[in-house]
Amino acid sequence: MLIIDSKDCENIDKALKKYKKKFERARILTQLRDRQAFTKPSVRRRDEVLKAAYRQQIMSGKLDK
Repeated sequence: MLIIDSKDCENIDKALKKYKKKFERARILTQLRDRQAFTKPSVRRRDEVLKAAYRQQIMSGKLDK
């Protein structure tokens, strides 16, 4: 649960902006999406390896963004 400390004189827009930033940093939405569908650990590992290989190819200059 996210709690935002808001002062009485603070604008509601500022408080909403603080809440949105805190929500984004907490990565709640990504956790909810991950929990909606189960992915097997082997599939998750394979995806991580493919992403790492892709990143390494970009860094070495073999692929252009």
